[in-house]
Amino acid sequence: MSLIEKLTPEQEALIRVYREKWRAIALSTERIDKEKVVEAVKIGYIAIRKQEPKIIFCDSPYAGLKIVIQKRLKHRLNIEFNNQLLYKFRNELRSQVAWQLQSQLMAEILTVVLPDLTILEDTLRVELKTQLLLTTNLRSPWFKAQLYSSTCSWVDFYISVLNCSYNQIQWQALQSLLKYCSWILPYENICIVCDRPLHLRFDNQNRLHAEGEPAIEFIDGYSLYSYHGVTLPEKYGKSHPQQWQSQWLLSEENAELRRVLIQGIGYARICQELQAIELDNWQEYTVLKIDNNVDIEPIYLLKMTCPSTSFIHALRVPPSMNSAREAIRWVNWGVDPEEFGVQT
Repeated sequence: MSLIEKLTPEQEALIRVYREKWRAIALSTERIDKEKVVEAVKIGYIAIRKQEPKIIFCDSPYAGLKIVIQKRLKHRLNIEFNNQLLYKFRNELRSQVAWQLQSQLMAEILTVVLPDLTILEDTLRVELKTQLLLTTNLRSPWFKAQLYSSTCSWVDFYISVLNCSYNQIQWQALQSLLKYCSWILPYENICIVCDRPLHLRFDNQNRLHAEGEPAIEFIDGYSLYSYHGVTLPEKYGKSHPQQWQSQWLLSEENAELRRVLIQGIGYARICQELQAIELDNWQEYTVLKIDNNVDIEPIYLLKMTCPSTSFIHALRVPPSMNSAREAIRWVNWGVDPEEFGVQT
């Protein structure tokens, strides 16, 4: 087979189809079909020349890792899964496509599919590591459908659209594992299979996000809360941002969480509830200062009150702004308020 160097317009049009196909598989929240899982695991073990293992089902990655800890399992077989079932197979396909074309395809497929899947995997990994007090890297033991589906999107494209030659047994095994499983922990005689989450919630930039409910939720109750991609402790995440309290800012030590609380609560409410100090005013504009260790440095705000509706809006300005007119110029890119044709 000659080296593939260029895509036809028809082939280019199919990139999006395969990208969305595997993204949907990766982010599925349907319950796993245990019969199909058993068959998929069996095929996977056959593909790397191993005997069919005993399969243990669990409801969340947290429950799966607790089983690992209790049984004191050592992760060896996962290396063979990665090397034999994925990496060697992937490299064989790449050898049939010109390097320049590979770069184009990776840019068009993985940059859209991969980021939110990586964030999902990284968030779970970090939180599991924290909650289980593990010192080992949790990236290693798991064979994760969410993460490897991004690779499968272009593998499928290479095989189905570019007609690259491939190992049928390995492709069947890989497809089955990713279609019918979620996260699995493959060991020599035991394979732990985690069910899919009940809910996955994202914002419009594909960042994990939910307000007043978990962004990731599993059937056994294991959940993670996120606000526009930032993982929240349950005490914040279970409440809607409208119910967040400005007083929390005074005791929160984590700078990123303080930033999220400020964003969610809003400066207008923070000013009112934390009794901001008035420094200067000009017409309907007021410069305020909050100096209660809310942030790394004192917060200076320009409060604007709409003359017709009395609606209060507040914007943060640099700490050097003690004059209302100076703050207005800064907000309006150097334009002096006297030059405004119509005040807003």
